[in-house]
Amino acid sequence: MALPLFPPTEDPGPDFSALLRRSGLPTVSQGHELAPSVRHATTVAALRFAEGIVMAGDRRATEGHSIAHRAMEKVFPADRYSAVAIAGAAGFAVEMVRLFQTQLEHYEKVEGVTLSLEGKANQLAQMVRQHLPLAMQGLAVVPLFAGYDLARATGRIFTYDVTGGHYEEADFQATGSGGRDARTTIKLGYREGLSRSDAVELAVQALYEAADEDAGTGGPDVVRGIYPIVAVVTADGYAEVPEPEVADRFNTLIARKHAEREPTGGVTGGGEPA
Repeated sequence: MALPLFPPTEDPGPDFSALLRRSGLPTVSQGHELAPSVRHATTVAALRFAEGIVMAGDRRATEGHSIAHRAMEKVFPADRYSAVAIAGAAGFAVEMVRLFQTQLEHYEKVEGVTLSLEGKANQLAQMVRQHLPLAMQGLAVVPLFAGYDLARATGRIFTYDVTGGHYEEADFQATGSGGRDARTTIKLGYREGLSRSDAVELAVQALYEAADEDAGTGGPDVVRGIYPIVAVVTADGYAEVPEPEVADRFNTLIARKHAEREPTGGVTGGGEPA
């Protein structure tokens, strides 16, 4: 396939989505017929800590009232210094993430520099807006974007609505069907200047509590060895927290929950045992 050529007045520049449109190729799917069954991704969360951000997502995908997939990935590196997590119609969401990753790489190759973190958030907002026709048919995609801002030397978090509106969050956010429960858990445990260890622990607890309340959110599957994905983004870049560490944290949390439910023993009712 030959590379497309454009006159100077129609050069799409570093915009990969515009390049696809001008070449007559699809960007984010904009079909009008609904599939009889669609897989949906559920709870994802992000929070700031002293050195950057932590992003986490459960692994369950649902199809109506059934579990469609138990090990779906919902947290992805957008580029070296940012991450994106997905909730909503799973197929379209993953497609959007892949296009977003390519867009950022394309921009860097054409311009010779990377986009600012705000610029990346704006690019993702445009893709969400292009998906609006399908969102109006019930196939919404609501991503969560976060990264390390090299200029400000801090982590930043951005949320989206189905129209492409994007908003910066101060310290934490969660979205998806279990987002409210995850957000509440983080709110109760959050404090300024969390360490990496404490931030990962809080993200793990948030997903556990969301899974305890929301049927669409998958908790740790100890039998199959499937645990939520947790990643951190710092000045050193994107790094996924090793699965053994995530498993240990969940196992410790489960043991603590179990211990809290154990009877304390002793005589009740104020009388002597018969």
